[in-house]
Amino acid sequence: MLTRMTEPDWEVVLEVFRAARSRWGDKGRDDRRFLEALHYFTVHNITWRALPAEFGCWNSVWKRFWRLSRSGVCEAFFQALAGLSRTSHLVQMFDSTVVRAHVSAAGAKGGSTARRLAALAAGSRPRST
Repeated sequence: MLTRMTEPDWEVVLEVFRAARSRWGDKGRDDRRFLEALHYFTVHNITWRALPAEFGCWNSVWKRFWRLSRSGVCEAFFQALAGLSRTSHLVQMFDSTVVRAHVSAAGAKGGSTARRLAALAAGSRPRST
């Protein structure tokens, strides 16, 4: 569909995904469409609600991803795929705990608001009711 994976690659990925899944519960309808939806979600950096209709209901995709990630299936799937790769040791992962933000990235406006309020009060007429 949207990925440029070959059919033999898809066969390997789907076999590993099915092996990583739990033996209990509903197995899902279309594993390939689900994995392509996850790929589209991450590559295009969109919200779940913005998933195209060709992947099915966005809420169903999200619920399935949430259940699989909580049960450890996603982690097992990625570990199994990494075990098949001869170059997996070259891949580096970053998360927000390693990347430091600049001080100005905190989002607060600088300066004191007390001085501005005092200047506004001094420049206005006295009011009474």
